[in-house]
Amino acid sequence: MPPHLASALAALPRLRVAELRAQFAVVFGEPTPSHNKVWLVRRIAWRVQAQAEGGLSERARQYALQITEDADLRLCPPKKSSGTQPGIRVAPSRQTDPRLPTPGTQLVKRYKDDTITVTVLADGFQHGERVYKSLSAIARQVTGTQWNGFSFFGLSSPKRRRRASQ
Repeated sequence: MPPHLASALAALPRLRVAELRAQFAVVFGEPTPSHNKVWLVRRIAWRVQAQAEGGLSERARQYALQITEDADLRLCPPKKSSGTQPGIRVAPSRQTDPRLPTPGTQLVKRYKDDTITVTVLADGFQHGERVYKSLSAIARQVTGTQWNGFSFFGLSSPKRRRRASQ
């Protein structure tokens, strides 16, 4: 690289954005909408080097053209895959909350003068004749106000239990 070229490239980062935009217009022959200093420095440096040293060889240009003609270009980005093959659907795994007891367990809660008994099911909770999706729904039905079901039935996380006992 000639010394005058190296000093010109080294001076680019010290220029203000307005000066870089003016330099871009001189080097490329058209104005730029960009105000990004790093991008402007890189583009101007690339273009100045390409003009001084000749850019790509004809062989490299032909090879690049051949690659682009053979490439199957996407018009839309690929859909996010879950690592499975296309067309194969996998049922979502049901992760249970570690605070929940195993299905079949009965939760008993004394509230005012009533005893509330809830049976834990694999896909919900049974209170009386009705099946609920959450403990919070049962607590709301019984009390008439919004509750955290885990707190209402005393199933808070082990970390909270440790703090409460200390």
